[in-house]
Amino acid sequence: MHVVYRADNLFDAHLVRMAIEQAGMPAFVLGQALLGGVGELPASGLLTVCVPPSCAEAADALVQRLPLVAGAPATEAPTPWPDDPLPA
Repeated sequence: MHVVYRADNLFDAHLVRMAIEQAGMPAFVLGQALLGGVGELPASGLLTVCVPPSCAEAADALVQRLPLVAGAPATEAPTPWPDDPLPA
């Protein structure tokens, strides 16, 4: 499995997973079962979104285009959601 995104929380992980699946690629959130084991302590580095190696390049390009991970400063408006989730 190829890691395309390391999430800070479960919501972000599943938003990225759903965007990848909407583009027609299989995606999996790994580590969500580990969240219950840490209780209320903050945990990081547990959640990853993965795809099969055959989808790695397209999924990486898609994740970079998502407003969630675009890297825009908080003062800037997020980039609009892409009409076509697959890279050109």
